[in-house]
Amino acid sequence: MNSPPRLAAHLRLVHDAARRIADWLQQRHPRLSFDRRAVLFGAATHDIGKALHPAELSGPGSTHEPAGRDLLLQHGFDSDLARFAATHASWDQPGITLEDLLVSLADKVWKNKRVLDLEDLVVNHLAHATGHQPWEEYAALDEFLTRLGDIADQRLAFQTTYSI
Repeated sequence: MNSPPRLAAHLRLVHDAARRIADWLQQRHPRLSFDRRAVLFGAATHDIGKALHPAELSGPGSTHEPAGRDLLLQHGFDSDLARFAATHASWDQPGITLEDLLVSLADKVWKNKRVLDLEDLVVNHLAHATGHQPWEEYAALDEFLTRLGDIADQRLAFQTTYSI
C-alpha cells in the first residue's frame, strides 16, 4: 500500500499495546468474553487510512477514519473488522463494543496518554460484565495502564526513527 514507514511503526506499537491489554484482561478476567483477534486486528489497522492521507500522520484530521474503513472493505475485509478504522476515535458513540474501546485505549496508552472518559467506559463495561465494583476495576486498570505507560518514551523514540 506504499504506506509511510512511520505509519507501519505506529501500527506495530498500537498492536503491541493492544496485545498487552488483551493479555492483562484474559489474566484478570479469564471468563470475560471478548474477541481478542478482532482487537489485535483493529489495533494493527486502525490508522490504515493515513496511507491515503499522510498529512494526518503529523497533523490533525479525521479523514483517514472512513477512508481506512473503506480501504479495508475494498481489500476484502469483513465490515466487523474494517469498522475499527472508523471507530477508534469515536468511543462515545452508540453501539460501541468492548473491542472498540480496547482498540481506542491501545491507541492512547501506547504513548502514555490517559483519557479519563475512555477509561471510564472501559471500567464500566468491565464492571457490568464481571459483576465487580467499578472502583475495583478502575484501580486495577489504572495500575496496569500506569505500568504500560512507563515505557512510552521508548515507544515514541522507536516511532520517530521512521520517516513520515
